Amino acid sequence: MNSNLHLARMIIGSSFATCKMRDLISSVADFNVAVMAQGPTGAGKELVARGIHLMSGRKGKLVAVNCAAIPSDLLEAELFGYEKGAFTGAEKRRAGRFEEARGGTLFLDEIGDMPLELQAKLLRILECRVVQRVGSNEEIPVDFRLVCATHQNIEAQVEERQFRADLLYRINVFPIRVPALAERREDIPELLRFLVLRMESENPGMQPPSFDPSGLTALQKYSWPGNIRELRNFIERASVLFSGQQITAAEVSSLLSFDAEKEVEQATLWDALENIQEQAAASSQAKAITNPTDEFNYASLLKQNPDFNLKDFMNATEMALIEAALEQSSGSAPDAARILGLRRTTLIEKLRKFGMNTGATATDGQLKMKPRRA
Repeated sequence: MNSNLHLARMIIGSSFATCKMRDLISSVADFNVAVMAQGPTGAGKELVARGIHLMSGRKGKLVAVNCAAIPSDLLEAELFGYEKGAFTGAEKRRAGRFEEARGGTLFLDEIGDMPLELQAKLLRILECRVVQRVGSNEEIPVDFRLVCATHQNIEAQVEERQFRADLLYRINVFPIRVPALAERREDIPELLRFLVLRMESENPGMQPPSFDPSGLTALQKYSWPGNIRELRNFIERASVLFSGQQITAAEVSSLLSFDAEKEVEQATLWDALENIQEQAAASSQAKAITNPTDEFNYASLLKQNPDFNLKDFMNATEMALIEAALEQSSGSAPDAARILGLRRTTLIEKLRKFGMNTGATATDGQLKMKPRRA
């Protein structure tokens, strides 16, 4: 099978964000440079490593290590291997993951959780391409392709001295951003077909449900904070509770455990907030706001929304201010951060949190906003 076709079947979707990610994987696969996949939890960062390994043609295997899932006192032995008697319980020699990945690809997931002392050792391995097992002085040559992934803001960790800057430069040669599912909602029908087929193959006799237009629309309107992982869990739950049935928006709402009326109320909250902001902007008494109650009629807002949610309102306000700062700064992240009194990395982290950033890069500092609400 053509490797590009195989990659398309591995990373499902036809959206711009998905196609761009596949193109980046294809472009970098032939070159032995370190790749950093960044994106939210559950978005499918490991697929980037699988795709690169597939397209690279390397003969060794893909070895994956989740740095957050292994206790820090055991991670060194897991990565480097150890000699017999190196520590209590080391009854025989064991090769580490670096050695296992020789001739193949090493995928270090959640690299941001790697302890600082191991970061220094990883940097030496990347520079010298040799590894020492725990309890040994012998240097063993290793040849592997490195792909790392994280959901964290590594730049912010560097500023806070939780991650080594020199290691970041070494592993972030070619960054690939893995979009959240909320940024590629148009891929949901294709993802559903793929997940349904997999469900049928893994559970013979089970009849996954189908979705009518209203059900599909409800799925595409949902924010999917758990990303692809949450969508997969949703299909499994739906297959158990609505086997062989057609699902409408009502069933989707119940399966996602949210009240559809709440979504309408939240939309009304957006409208009310926007109206108040417009009134404040038009007010002849407009001035620098040090006390928001001087400008906003919160009593009116509460009357319009009997099921008011403070968290939703605070998020809405924060997003509106960020949008205003970006508009005022012509999309410049550093200038917008300065207007808001934030660090640039903190602003970018907030943009990712709210799913507002579709085109920020660490080099140009320019941000493009996607619509806040359909």
